[in-house]
Amino acid sequence: MALENKLGIENSADLAREEEKISKKKAMELFENVIFDTMEAGRFSSLKAIHKYLFEDIYEFAGEIRKVNLSKGNFRFAPLMYLEVALENIDKMPQSTFEEIVEKYVEMNIAHPFREGNGRSTRIWLDLILKREIGQVVDWSKVDKEDYLLAMERSPVKDIEIKHILREALTDEVNSCEVYMKGIDHSYYYEGYTTFKTEEL
Repeated sequence: MALENKLGIENSADLAREEEKISKKKAMELFENVIFDTMEAGRFSSLKAIHKYLFEDIYEFAGEIRKVNLSKGNFRFAPLMYLEVALENIDKMPQSTFEEIVEKYVEMNIAHPFREGNGRSTRIWLDLILKREIGQVVDWSKVDKEDYLLAMERSPVKDIEIKHILREALTDEVNSCEVYMKGIDHSYYYEGYTTFKTEEL
């Protein structure tokens, strides 16, 4: 069964295809309209705005904190009862160096604040911080998908792998649309982060 959506799609594979098409179009608008310039890098409010913009035509919950507990395999993302506090703490984390920025990115992934679309939104959010703070972004075409997903799974315990993978992919091409769009490529999220267990509250 597909998540409840504004498109009236009941098949999850069909929804995934439409979601990819629409969210990519919206992500391109974000880039072309320089909407990022109005956002504060590293704040959850900016991530909410990104998520809402990408998914508002698909889900009622776009830009809203999830109302379910989520787990992936044996890993449980931040429990709902602690989620808002976790997000407040992430806002306060330093972000002046590459290492600090990735640590903040890892913590936001653990928080997983939205019901769906966390990966795409958070990668855009990450690039916004990197661009503002160190004048670089991740060239996702240089990131091996499987290595990335495995490193992200292990990052709550040990973040050295994800730091290495992302550092090797840094580029000065901060205004490249091609580099930017690769971060929300379907392959990075569909195969790695769609099978969630949820607990409705």
